[in-house]
Amino acid sequence: MAGIYIHIPFCKQACHYCDFHFSTSLKKKDDLVKALVKEIELRKAEFNNTKVQTIYFGGGTPSLLTNEELQLLIDSVYKNYEVIEHPEITLEANPDDLSKDRIVELSQSPINRLSIGVQSFFEADLKLMNRAHNAEEAKACIEEAIKYFDNITLDLIYGIPGASNQQWIENIELALGYGVPHVSSYALTVEPKTALASFIKKGVIDDVDDEQAHEQFHILKDKLEASGFVHYELSNFGKEGFFSKNNSAYWQGKSYIGIGPSAHSFNGKQRGWNVSNNSKYIKSIQQDQLPIEKETLSLTDRYNEYVMTGLRTIWGVSLDKVESDFGLSYKEYLKEQSKTFINQHLLYIDDEHIRVTKKGQFLSDGIASELFKINLH
Repeated sequence: MAGIYIHIPFCKQACHYCDFHFSTSLKKKDDLVKALVKEIELRKAEFNNTKVQTIYFGGGTPSLLTNEELQLLIDSVYKNYEVIEHPEITLEANPDDLSKDRIVELSQSPINRLSIGVQSFFEADLKLMNRAHNAEEAKACIEEAIKYFDNITLDLIYGIPGASNQQWIENIELALGYGVPHVSSYALTVEPKTALASFIKKGVIDDVDDEQAHEQFHILKDKLEASGFVHYELSNFGKEGFFSKNNSAYWQGKSYIGIGPSAHSFNGKQRGWNVSNNSKYIKSIQQDQLPIEKETLSLTDRYNEYVMTGLRTIWGVSLDKVESDFGLSYKEYLKEQSKTFINQHLLYIDDEHIRVTKKGQFLSDGIASELFKINLH
């Protein structure tokens, strides 16, 4: 099983914290959609004997596309690939794009999962982040969406400067009040060259408080788990039966094709990424050239990637899989490197799987990097 990710590189305005590839000009939208259709066709041989299980529209802001454009892209996938009977088809959407009429239209399309970029239900937070929607739009669109979609995830951001723990609890409780079956939540990260980084450097906005972010992560975990959510990946919480199939495939090392400028692909042994420039992407595709760079992963690269993704999930890192896929020496190395973290109660071994403890979860990426092997080749 495999997935197709389609990157829609357009936004109404730039969020202050975002370093993804996008443009606020829609002038090239028609040409870009045609290029996406063509890239879907050009790459069909990559999934020759593989069924597509998930289609994911990410961005940018995919909800800026019309339903006709989204349908054209879905039809192109079906035309060129073998798709399972009931695929998970996700659309990332901003609340300001989800009017009542639009939600009804989307519910009549093949899209069966909405990922709504709420981030916060508080105006001050939304203004600080320069989001295109306001709090009332967020609430109104969720109230409407739950009438037509069973499978909805809300995005929330914690660790926002000036946002107290009490305010964070209110954000979580508001989200829970809608009865959605999935929440994705991320710590606000200050990426270089973003507006947020510039404002913090100039003293316009307070810096992110890592200790408070850590506290808010544990508040989130406790509140959601008490409400029946499974914390199945560092940033993701789902009710049983509502884990993201698209994201779970990434963490479990399944193949995916990334369509569109800046989109990444992975086939188990090679990683690829498209050019992060809309004009160059369109021109290249028009000439039947894939604007992609590729990197063949060494055995050590693949081991490191498995450790990184595995530790972020409830499934953990299988010692048996490490031995079968990478060799006994890798398994012994991993067990030896893990001892320090086991003694610190950050990792534990259960049923031949290494997993992070509750105490270690927020630190899982840092722990993983200490378990990496250094590739000397």
